[in-house]
Amino acid sequence: MELQQIKGFLDTPLLWDGKLLGVEQFIFKNPDIQSFEAQVIPQNIRLGHQVEHIFYQLLDHNQNYEILLFNQPIKNENRTIGEIDFIIRDTQTQEIIHIELTYKFYIVDITISEKIHQLTGPNKRDSFHDKLQKIKQHQFKLIQSKETLNLFKTRSIDSKKIISKTFFKAQLFLPYKSAKINITPFNSACICGFWLRLEDFESAFFYKELYYLPSKREWIIAPHKDVAWKTYKETCIIIKERHSQNNSPMVWVRRNSTLFDKFFVVW
Repeated sequence: MELQQIKGFLDTPLLWDGKLLGVEQFIFKNPDIQSFEAQVIPQNIRLGHQVEHIFYQLLDHNQNYEILLFNQPIKNENRTIGEIDFIIRDTQTQEIIHIELTYKFYIVDITISEKIHQLTGPNKRDSFHDKLQKIKQHQFKLIQSKETLNLFKTRSIDSKKIISKTFFKAQLFLPYKSAKINITPFNSACICGFWLRLEDFESAFFYKELYYLPSKREWIIAPHKDVAWKTYKETCIIIKERHSQNNSPMVWVRRNSTLFDKFFVVW
């Protein structure tokens, strides 16, 4: 599973290129996995934290970077005021880079006119716009707090040289049966499936296929044949149960032995 997760992470494109609304993407130089040996990734933590462990292993293996801080809580006395994902040094340029890592799954809601607001989580609990504002207004500014500056002094990190960037990857899901959609300013390579509602899924078009509902840790990996496939009827029962809990499941569909799709059935 570790290697599948790492490959899934590396294969997921950046959500945008360069800068977007003042937030710059980190460009990962030469992620060499030929000699890479995956370490155990804790599976009893949420997917976002698993992704942090994946990125840590990849950075640690890469001679272009030196990790100075990882998952560093910032405290005011006994109160945690935030956490820094990564502070690294580029060993070639000597740049010190603060990286906020984000890996998201968004459905594209074309009923919203403003593009920057169209990306939302399948469970309606988060949005791209809110996440970007949090990165700019909280996570990037955290390195300027007196608590963080004091920490930098104890670690001999020159705060004046730090550049803040994000490493923001995402999988995007378009509306079912949608015509070709221009998702600029986002990267169209992030599109990897579709989303639909249960009433759309309850149609004869879907009856004959086999399905699998991946666990959250499997969302990052590409669909494959070696899972316990279920019938349409079995799948519908599980989806309805998930919806009763306000949970929108990801579903893999098996078209044939080598062709798979994935989608969200939203509540």
